[in-house]
Amino acid sequence: MPRKSRTSPRREESLTRDRIIDAAVELLDCSGEGGLTFRALSERLATGAGAIYWHIDNKEDLVTAACEAIVARTLETTVEGANPKAAIRALALGVFDAIDAHPWVGSALTRAMGQQPILRIVERIGQQVRQLGGSGDQQWAAASALLHYILGVSGQNAANTQYARTHGLDRSEFLEAMSNTWSQLDPVEYPFARSVTHQLRTHDDRADYLAGIDLILAGIDAHRA
Repeated sequence: MPRKSRTSPRREESLTRDRIIDAAVELLDCSGEGGLTFRALSERLATGAGAIYWHIDNKEDLVTAACEAIVARTLETTVEGANPKAAIRALALGVFDAIDAHPWVGSALTRAMGQQPILRIVERIGQQVRQLGGSGDQQWAAASALLHYILGVSGQNAANTQYARTHGLDRSEFLEAMSNTWSQLDPVEYPFARSVTHQLRTHDDRADYLAGIDLILAGIDAHRA
């Protein structure tokens, strides 16, 4: 559908796509996707909705663009020129921290498969995996495993954080209560769950996440060998 003709040149000259995206990120961080409306965005930018539609087609386009902006900034700060494994760890931690800081990014990435935000991450992972060697099939499997682990665990961590905030839960108290519950499980039916109650109580989500990345990298080495 052709875009509407410009009706306020001076206003539209000062209103750029980047300004709109930055304002959208702020709204998403404060209120989540439910709080991102073109009315709220218009009020924040002191402009009309028509001027925003000149740059952005719809809300889904805006969320994807905001997600891409976060991913691009994240990749800019990850380690360049390091060995492939260090670069993959840095990328993984960067995405984890970005989604932790902007929880809405996790769900936005799941809806952006094949689009620019995902493509950026896939390409960065793939370049490092190629340096690790192996056949084309091995590289595809390795990159896919890393991508799905990074997005899945980072997204789940952000969802857990949001749930805790929404329900006023203290992480330490919640884990303590869960640990106590697990310690009382049937030892025959749940031997493993009972055995990790101490780790459950004291574990660090970020450290566990990175340990998972290391396990995948070790698996890549073994598979290639």
